[in-house]
Amino acid sequence: MECLASLRTRVHPVVVSAQIASALYDTGLQMVVKERCSDNSTATEEDRQKAISNFYMTYTMLSSLLPFVPAYFLTRYGDRGFRKVPIGVPLLGYLISRTLLLLVILLELPIEVMFGGAVVYGLCGGYSSYWAGVMALESASSQKERRSLCIMGIELAYGIAGFVGSLSSGHIFQIHAIGNKNGVVLVAFCIFLYFLCIIYTFFILVIPGTSAGNVEHRQEGNVGILWNIVEYPRSCNIVIVLLFISAILYDIAVAGGMEMLMSFIMKEPLNWGADQVGYSNAAGFVIFFTSFFGVWLFSKFVADAAMIMIGMVSFAAGIYFMSFVTATYLFYLARSLTLFALIPMPTIRSLLSKQVQPSSYGKILISLQLSFTLASLIYSPIYTKVYQSTLSWFPGFVFLLSSIITVLAIIPISMVGWRMARQEGYVSIEGD
Repeated sequence: MECLASLRTRVHPVVVSAQIASALYDTGLQMVVKERCSDNSTATEEDRQKAISNFYMTYTMLSSLLPFVPAYFLTRYGDRGFRKVPIGVPLLGYLISRTLLLLVILLELPIEVMFGGAVVYGLCGGYSSYWAGVMALESASSQKERRSLCIMGIELAYGIAGFVGSLSSGHIFQIHAIGNKNGVVLVAFCIFLYFLCIIYTFFILVIPGTSAGNVEHRQEGNVGILWNIVEYPRSCNIVIVLLFISAILYDIAVAGGMEMLMSFIMKEPLNWGADQVGYSNAAGFVIFFTSFFGVWLFSKFVADAAMIMIGMVSFAAGIYFMSFVTATYLFYLARSLTLFALIPMPTIRSLLSKQVQPSSYGKILISLQLSFTLASLIYSPIYTKVYQSTLSWFPGFVFLLSSIITVLAIIPISMVGWRMARQEGYVSIEGD
């Protein structure tokens, strides 16, 4: 019974179930988009690539922009003691948006209907609120000296779930159900998993150390959202500013490159089907295992800033090699070079949480997540247009661009390492 009670204080079951569902959905959406963009038999390969990349550009921008205000208020509410809210509400948005994909398949609706799913998902806080909520909960539940490893443990659970879901997704997608339509079983199972997540979050999960009537900072005044965001840079020390710059640059490099990779693997010379798409997504989750091992090992010998640089170098090397991929085995070789690419983000989040008071964990982490959101509104169309412009002569150019941006991200984090090496301890600031 004690073991069961302890399990109820863990957010890991939510992370695992939601990520399996997300992995299934990603493969399902990729294949449906490919099928719909390939329906026109007169379209050239370049036209199909432009249609796919344009769809993902619009879908990504809607998913990134709309959570901005809802995610901030949900996370603020979470910092007042209601840690379930910024996790559970986005899960509800996931459930509704994934249901729309099922309707697109069953009713043969236009793929543009999924833009409506992105709107619903965004208005419920989206990934920004969900992941910031998970990270804030884990930060509040862990000790400073073990926080990087604890947060990386959450990422490991996320990665294991994504690996399992991706590995099986291609096979599940091809299971025929109603009307011999591919993807029905896959998306239905995905929806069921999100439903379980919502039940667990609101009715089973117990948040340690909080209660509805005993949270000292619940009486915080309702100042404007923009004023709160502006106040953060004013109150932050230079370490936080440098961490934000490095994290944003690295997110641009990773997210921009991975967004284009979804189109890249659909064209010649790869031109993968559902099975290979699932395998490639699974390969992307292998880095969760290797990065966790990297944090566990490197944390014994080097500082957090050095671990972050190791991860960035790993990604820069792998994505550079991806620029020249022309065969399946080369793709997996490029992936193998990114063994430690996941280390930077959770370690940066850990360092940020050490700079503020516990009552501001959610606020600082959602500020970082929303910074990624604002950046995506710029880099997503730029990456898309660069990819389309270089498609005929160097389709891997966008990956080379990601490698260069990653190298730039190393500069501010090296300055953080230098500053922190001169300090005996971290300088705390008041978040409110």
